[in-house]
Parts: sequence; structure tokens; C-alpha cells
Amino acid sequence: MADDDTAANPGRNRGPLGLGAIPGAEAMLSSLASWTAAMPANQGAGLLSDAAVAEALRQAKALIDRDPLLKSVDAMWNANPMRDVIPVDWAEVARSLRVVWLQSFADPAAMLTSATTLGANVFRAALDAWGEAGKRWLGEAAPEGGQGGKPAFDKRFAAPEWQANPVFRTLKESYLLASEWLVQRGKDSPGLDAAERQRLEFHLRQFVDAMSPTLLLASNPVALKRAMETGGASLANGARNLLEDVQAGRLSMVDATAFAPGRNLAMTPGKVVHRNKLVELIQYTPQTPTVHARPLLILPPWINKFYIMDMQPKNSLVDFMVKQGFTVFVVSWRNPDASMEDTMIEDYMELGVIETSDVVREISGSDTLNVMGYCIGGTLLAMVLAWLAAEGDKRFNAVTFMVSLQDFSRVGDTAIFLGDGAIDAIEAQMLQRGYLDSREMANMFNLLRSNDLIWANVVNNYLLGEKPPAFDLLYWNSDGTRMARAAHAWYLRNTYVENNLMVPGRVVLKGQPLDLGAITQDIYAVGAEKDHIVPWDAAWQISRLAGGRVRYILGSSGHIAGVINPPGGKGSYWTSEPGAETAGAWKRAATKHDGSWWHDWSAWLAERSGRKVKPPGMGSKAHPPLVDAPGTYVLQK
Repeated sequence: MADDDTAANPGRNRGPLGLGAIPGAEAMLSSLASWTAAMPANQGAGLLSDAAVAEALRQAKALIDRDPLLKSVDAMWNANPMRDVIPVDWAEVARSLRVVWLQSFADPAAMLTSATTLGANVFRAALDAWGEAGKRWLGEAAPEGGQGGKPAFDKRFAAPEWQANPVFRTLKESYLLASEWLVQRGKDSPGLDAAERQRLEFHLRQFVDAMSPTLLLASNPVALKRAMETGGASLANGARNLLEDVQAGRLSMVDATAFAPGRNLAMTPGKVVHRNKLVELIQYTPQTPTVHARPLLILPPWINKFYIMDMQPKNSLVDFMVKQGFTVFVVSWRNPDASMEDTMIEDYMELGVIETSDVVREISGSDTLNVMGYCIGGTLLAMVLAWLAAEGDKRFNAVTFMVSLQDFSRVGDTAIFLGDGAIDAIEAQMLQRGYLDSREMANMFNLLRSNDLIWANVVNNYLLGEKPPAFDLLYWNSDGTRMARAAHAWYLRNTYVENNLMVPGRVVLKGQPLDLGAITQDIYAVGAEKDHIVPWDAAWQISRLAGGRVRYILGSSGHIAGVINPPGGKGSYWTSEPGAETAGAWKRAATKHDGSWWHDWSAWLAERSGRKVKPPGMGSKAHPPLVDAPGTYVLQK
């Protein structure tokens, strides 16, 4: 949740887990050891009552009060200003730790055995570290790689000191072993359903990631070295960066001055040829002597700005498709404010898809067009296609879904943020403001990759005293849009909560019941192997839901990099023949290809885009160009 909204997140910055200075593995291990030693051996499963919880919390406070280390950690947690800029829900972390603690009372013998095994593994890791150091001192070759609880390629521990220095290596191995031990305790907790277990494991991982020794100056060899090399200037710069972020109320993740749409992003030439209260429609200037007769309309997600499709020329999907001879139109969504709170999902359907496709047909002179929907733009597109099928409207020819969900029975890690209580809190915020703040969505997605998007920036900005990097994808990620209250509330309830699209006729839009099986167009669908937002096998589900023939492509990497993967990069993709009964069967039969899937999509689309003709004019008499691309809506903050 957003940093300024404590009402919907009671206790977020309070209590012993309010987030302050992040203790390293030594504090974590000491805490775990003290916790284990303090557990009464005669307690049973009945301790999960309210009275038992209160007693356990009383014991925890007493333990903190008498343990100097724990007391100092508790004080740091409550004093550090970083708690105001890190979007971790520490109330949920505290609840997860409490669940593991209380569950362990049910089987103290097993807990003791597990803790003993952890201690033995930590001791063995220390012996290995010092043993290898001794071999190096004697001139003997030491084996490569670590023996910790995680692979040696963990980017947090890339500095050579984490392997070569026995003190740092012992600290690293102890931390990794303790982290995996705690998370495994959560996985092994009995009596939890799948959703509760997923939520518990997620918040435990947030805790152990925050405990990393790399986040403390005293236990980060790179930060210590930088401080000595700069005579302490890096620490002064880090303190300055922290104060700036505290004043702004957020963690800086990118150099916000390095990019801007129209300056060095969204540079493909074009014109805004239509505008309504919700969208601008951009037509891109042809770059080939002839173009396919049937144009392409791209529907980006309305939770982000459209230029993810048109980053820099080297990684612009729009620029690539224009150069392949397609007439490309893109919808640019307006950034809603409180005055648009009554905007309905039907408005997104009518103004964002139906009206813009009418304009595309008028300008291009083609009765039909091809269409692509990205992420929730694809979810909206699926609903529109089902509605058009019910209306007997065949304006759309070939359809592309990119990392898009229609079946919300499996939504990946985002499910953690979208339980009934969370949805109620989101709706309460939207009722108060008239929209959902863009930081809400950004914080959620950043937490799904907290080590890369949060803690790496803590190290870079505050311990090393560096300015955030200049990275185009991170800039786009930080340039979010708000959610119109009525439309977003409808979307969350009908997709993530109730999954209504899976029941033909349950969703009714503009008087027509929707049935995804009525979508009979040829479909090209893209999933991403490491996507945390739309799991690849969930993106595959369109293959069984739609009535048309589906070509499914699995790209490497995640939700963004799996799509924005231009030719010449290091990506790869998998293809397989249609007809598989399950996503697993599709993957087992798939063939891997090196490179980008963009050429595969371009070839597939070209077969469904008609003959080559003279390019249409930019706009028309009915829809004259208004302003140059990227337009005005994309610039709204």
C-alpha cells in the first residue's frame, strides 16, 4: 500500500517490526536462537487461541527486554527513517513470524531438531570458510562456489570478499542457511490452505531479504571499501539521498531526469489523430514504400503508460512493426484524476476500443483490422471480442494477447495483495480519493522482485552514496498512472476476486452476456517464462478458452523483458504446435529458439494482414492530426 495510507494498513510502521536499520545475519541468528531457547517444551497445539497469542506476545516482549541484542534491534527498527520509504507491509511480516512461532509450539521436539540441524549447518559452513582460507594462505587451490543455502550466483553477494574473506563468507553462509530455515518452517506449517501458505511464505521472504547483511554498512564489504576510498564522502552522499527520499516519501529507483517521453523515449514519428475524455489515438508515420492493407491497433494496459511499446529506437516494438510494413495505431490512456471516478469499464470498452477501432477503419479504408492487447489491455480486449461476437460484429481479424490473463484462477504472486481484505482496503481508498494512486500498483509490483527493485537500490543509494541508475524500463515503471475508481473496482471484483469471465453469461456488458468461447479469430498469444504477474501457464489458458486457432509463444525472462526483447538481444523463446491439452504438455513438446520472437509474430501477422498497398495518409478529413506523437495524455502526472 502507499506510504501515505496508514489507515488501510494499521500498524504498518508500528511495533517491533516497523522497519528500521536492517539487522544482519548475526542479529537474525541470535534472534532465532533466543526464540528457540525461550520456547516452553510443554506447550501443545492449543496455543493458537487468543489467550495463547497474547501470552506469546508477552513472552516475546519480555525476551526482547532482557536480551540486549534484541532490544537494540527493536530500537533500530522503530527509529530508522527508511521505514518511511520502503513499501514493505511490516504488520503482515510480524503476523507471519508469529504464525511460524506459534505453530512451532505444536511440536517442540521437531522444532528443536530443526534448530539443531540449522546450528550444525552454520557451524559446518564456518569450518568450510576458514578451511578454504587456510588453504589459500598455504598456497593451495580452493574449490570454487559456496556451500550455502542458496546458489553462489546470488547477485547480492557478487563481491569477491563474500567468498574469499572467511569472516564475510561465514556471515553470508549463516544468513542464507538461516533464511532458508525460516522460510521452510513457514512452508511446513500445518493447517494452512494454499493461499494462506503462499501469503505466509511471501512475507517471510520479505523479512529474510530485509535481514541481508549486505544492507548494513558494517557487514557490506563493498560499502566499507567505498567509504574508505572516498574518505567518508559516500556515506555523506548516502545520508543526503536518504533525506531526499524521506522528504519525497518514496525510494528513488531511477534517475528521473535522464528520460522523458518525446525527448528520448516514445520517439517513433506519428500523430495523435483522435482524442476523447479517456484516450488519445496515435497513428505512426509509415517507414516503408508499401504497407499491409489491414492495420494494427495496439491496446496497452491502462495501469501504465503506452510507451512501454515505444521505448528507445533500439527496443521499440512500435518502431519494429512500422519498419516491417504495418500501419500501426496505439491507444494512449489518460491518467485519471478524481473528476473521472465514475468512469465505468464500459467506458474503457467503448471509448478505448470500439471508438478507436472505428477511427482506424475510417483512416485506413479497411473494414477490418488486427489488434493486440498487452497485460490487462488483453483482458479488456477479450471482453470486447466476446461482446462483438454477441453483436455479430466482425471488425477484428487476427488477435494477439501478450502476457495477458483471462482465467484468474492462478494469478501468480499478485494474489498475495488481492485477498478480500486487501480489495476492501483498495476500494475504501478509491472511495476517499476517487482513484487508486499509481504508487499502490508500483509498490505491489516492486515487492514481487524486492531484491532487484528495492534492496539493491537501498545499497546503491544509501550505503554506496550513488545516484539511482539511468535505465529506461525503470523510468517507465516509475511513471505510473492512476486507476479510475468505478472501473478498477469492477475489474478487481470480476477478475481477481470472482473470476467471472470463466462462466459464460455471468459478465454482461452493454446488454450482452460474454462468452470467451465465442472468440473465433486466429490468435497469437505470448507468455513469459519468469513472469511473476501473469504466470506463463496462465497466459497459455487462452488456448483452451477461445474458439479460434491459437499459436502460443513462450518468451524468456519476465513480464516486461519477456515482451520488450528486440532482435539482437540475448533472449530466447519456445514454440510448439497447437492442440496441447495442458500447458505442461505444450511445454514438453516445445522447441527452443535463440533470439527474439518479434520476427515470428511479424511473419504470423503478415499472413493475416492482406496485400501490400500504398500507405494511408496521416489522419483524415474526419480525423485530422491534432499534435505530434507521443501526444499530451502520456505527459500527465
